[in-house]
Amino acid sequence: MPRLGPLSLALRGRDPDTDVRPVAALHLALDERDVEQPVHFHRKGQLVLALHGGVTCEVPKAMWMVPPHHAVWIPGGVPHSNRATSNAEIYFLFVEPGAADMPTACCTLAISPLVRELIKHLAVLGQDYPDDGPTARLVAVLLEHLVAAPVEQLHLPVSGHPKLRRIADALAQDPADRRTLADWASRLAVSERTLARLVLRETGLSFGRWRQQFHLIVALRQLSEGASVQQVAGSLGYESVTAFITMFRKALGEPPARYFSKLR
Repeated sequence: MPRLGPLSLALRGRDPDTDVRPVAALHLALDERDVEQPVHFHRKGQLVLALHGGVTCEVPKAMWMVPPHHAVWIPGGVPHSNRATSNAEIYFLFVEPGAADMPTACCTLAISPLVRELIKHLAVLGQDYPDDGPTARLVAVLLEHLVAAPVEQLHLPVSGHPKLRRIADALAQDPADRRTLADWASRLAVSERTLARLVLRETGLSFGRWRQQFHLIVALRQLSEGASVQQVAGSLGYESVTAFITMFRKALGEPPARYFSKLR
């Protein structure tokens, strides 16, 4: 398994794992193409922050979507892959183990303007800063605020079980696929009850709730790429824009336009 992938560090020619400073920040602006990073891992914990566009991070048994002005935290040693939308602007913050009381599991963090600007500032300064002095004090402030960042539930539980991978792959190919649990049970040659138990055991969610969370992840990605609410509702197979907005509001507390307006 490669430790460092092209989306982040191979393009920079720098490996922050060789540095024992508390943090290292890197900036990456993408062109018009989507970019995918293969599975890799770091000794340090990694924060993936999207200022424009979106990033999808996949770890064993879960997928996270990083909408603008949010970040995904990936603890050190966790294998993961990343996929960024076209024209995305991304910052990576690598945190030395033990430097801060960060979460021990992957999660999505809401990033305050202060934390965002500190990460941007550190990316400009580079990794070679003294262990004491103004930059070191900024790092201490950053870590203090980062530890307090709110956690948001913007992830999709996934499974390596062959039957569930077939469903996930089909939905990835056609997010508007509206086959019911009974339809899938028939297609996979199992009883509806057996399939329902399998989905719950592997993901912790009912089939309907799991597919709704999948739709939310896809919607966040498409909206962050600039698609309209009408376009997203249609691509997900919703009968009306109102039905899609209702789902979005129930999941995130606000309709899409207001949600993204606050992020900006």
